[in-house]
Amino acid sequence: MPIDCSFLADLELSGEVSFTDADRGHHAADFGTEEQGGAVNPDAVVWPADTDDVSAVLAAANERGVPVTPFAAGTGLEGAAVAAYGGVSLDMTRMDAVLELRAEDRQIDVEPGVLGSAVNEAAASAGLFFPPLPSSGDLSTIGGMIATDASGMQTVKYGEVADWVLGLEAVLADGTVVRTGSRAVKTSSGYNLTELLIGSEGTLAVVTRATLRLAGRPDQIRGGRATFGSLDDAVAAVTDAVQSGVDVAAIELLDPVSVRLANAYAGTDLPDQPMTFLEFHADHHVEAEIDFCRSVFEAHDVERFELADRAEMDTLWQARKDLAFAMRAYDPDRVPYHPGDVTVPISQLGAIIDYIQSLAEADDLIVPCFGHAGDGNLHYSILVDRDDADEVERAERLYRRVIERAIDLGGTSTGEHGIGRGKREYLVREHGEAAVELMRTVKRALDPKDTLNPGKLFPETARGERVRATE
Repeated sequence: MPIDCSFLADLELSGEVSFTDADRGHHAADFGTEEQGGAVNPDAVVWPADTDDVSAVLAAANERGVPVTPFAAGTGLEGAAVAAYGGVSLDMTRMDAVLELRAEDRQIDVEPGVLGSAVNEAAASAGLFFPPLPSSGDLSTIGGMIATDASGMQTVKYGEVADWVLGLEAVLADGTVVRTGSRAVKTSSGYNLTELLIGSEGTLAVVTRATLRLAGRPDQIRGGRATFGSLDDAVAAVTDAVQSGVDVAAIELLDPVSVRLANAYAGTDLPDQPMTFLEFHADHHVEAEIDFCRSVFEAHDVERFELADRAEMDTLWQARKDLAFAMRAYDPDRVPYHPGDVTVPISQLGAIIDYIQSLAEADDLIVPCFGHAGDGNLHYSILVDRDDADEVERAERLYRRVIERAIDLGGTSTGEHGIGRGKREYLVREHGEAAVELMRTVKRALDPKDTLNPGKLFPETARGERVRATE
């Protein structure tokens, strides 16, 4: 049943409100859910121009019991930005300004709709950069990265987004504007509200401004690839390198299936073998670290260990970045079935990859495996014919079993994509009922009417269930 959002037209907003079918339909799916079906059009779309707009919309919606779902670039993979029950889609992409660069403090203030690439462009003028950008950093917004506590290829050296956020301005469900953190690089003052909001996927507040730390661009950047005769050797080499303390900025693993998909999409001629892409950052003596890594890899029968110049590096990394698109384009009769995003302790990386390989072989499924191997983050995506019910059932079983095994190995159901609506059922298995109930308690305290992004994170799906618990 449609939700009455006509009140939006009466608000004095600087931004834009739309009720058109085209705009509503555009906000009914994101990158990860458009193939899954079950999309729900929001009843209205609002593009706020500033914090005052966000506050006014939330206050009015909260008063009327209308759900509000924050939306950005639509690059999410778990449906966190897709309205589960209609209402308002709050599109933050027009709040996209770089507000202030303080090079002397290595800090930058930005609005949530700014793209990761724009942050780096602004920082580059001072010889700085924002290290934790995800692979989709050129396409995704800082607000979306904060919402999911995103991370990327350089997490093994620099950490995830949460490690680089100093403070936030955010709007609560009732329209109250709050500010968390400070410009100081450390604090022991009160609850860490900044990190509470990071990763909350728009269920607790809507971020309208962020203060980010920046890093100096390293003087020496070298990279390349290593090719192995077997996937076991490649995994063992990565694991040994991390455990031995090789100072690597990025270390990505691709199985042969992933390489084949990348070649087909980009027209490249990478060897059809398991390989790692490497990048090293240093201000001094980068060659010593490269030699250290080479020696570790040689102990695991590396077949080729080759460095590349800057242009070649860009080509290599583009093949890795294009994998999400490559999987969609590889076979017109098959689509990726729910992208997997598990992370395990580095000592268990080989175990989870072996498990996926064995399941794929037993179920006769195409399952490319790749990811940020240096921090134990593995992506897997099953290519299925959606018209083949048996194949879809096998894919669903494999997908679930891998997540369960990752949790049993001491890992997590999601390393960087978030819970959204896609992984709600695993929250209790991973954290336990007591911890999940504590999360619900926080949600009820900050959003007692369940206005912000209902239907996400928690195992229950019926809107109002959490609200009734407080009545």
